[in-house]
Amino acid sequence: MRHQERSVPRGLRYGLGQLVRFGVVQARACAFAVALLAGIGASRLLPPLPVARYDLVLLYGVLLTFVAHRVGWETRRDTAVIAVCHVVGLLFELVKVRLGSWSYPEDALTKIAGVPLYGGFMYAAVAGYVCRARRLMRLRYTRYRAAATTLVAAAVYLNFFTHHWIPDLRWPLAVAMTAATAGTWVGFSVGAHRYRMPLTASFVLIGFFLWVAENAATYAGAWSYPQQLGGWQPVPLAKFGAWSLLISVTFVLVEHLAADRPGRRTRRRAEPGRCPPPVSDSFRTG
Repeated sequence: MRHQERSVPRGLRYGLGQLVRFGVVQARACAFAVALLAGIGASRLLPPLPVARYDLVLLYGVLLTFVAHRVGWETRRDTAVIAVCHVVGLLFELVKVRLGSWSYPEDALTKIAGVPLYGGFMYAAVAGYVCRARRLMRLRYTRYRAAATTLVAAAVYLNFFTHHWIPDLRWPLAVAMTAATAGTWVGFSVGAHRYRMPLTASFVLIGFFLWVAENAATYAGAWSYPQQLGGWQPVPLAKFGAWSLLISVTFVLVEHLAADRPGRRTRRRAEPGRCPPPVSDSFRTG
């Protein structure tokens, strides 16, 4: 009985310790995104300058990318993947701003069709989180159906454009993504222990925190939805579902561009104490 009474607090302490470790790793994975958002928020506090705020944010994003690579937040491959996601996100912005989904109301020299070039950094920050989480938490995927997931993710990306002209297929695509990822598990490390969760659940959780971040970003003036032009209002909860779907696009891009493949040579050897690059179980088992 005494042993049981002592083991419960010990187990609770261990669980809390693991939760703290998980939070620290997540904070490390979000370092670029947090620094970017902090810079955007700080830019609103600057006195009037001869340089437009959006232009300053672009310079800040470029500098932050350089620093992130130099200090080891990102590998060379991560930087290339993030650059691709930046371009994909910028194309997304160009179309959505054109259609009036949201806007960047301030003037800047580095705006194209109403979109400042720093807009792509929002998507690059999400890609950076995925890349760093893969490495820091040694993510592994079991029963990952790459072809089916990629196909649905591509349809999700297209639907964000086409729903302006044809019926919105968001809910059918959510069902399709759930089916494509059914039985797919994400294995991850917290300290020396391994855990796992359904891939679908990870999309939902990341989508929720992206929705929270979007509230912070719009409050900081990163962009504005139509209902926020007269004053800031919380981002509609429906955007939570949109982010849960959109994260699948980033996930697929990262998996196709950043994951190791059989036969691909790795120039840099694993350093002592450094986790090896994560590889999807579907790739390791052939």
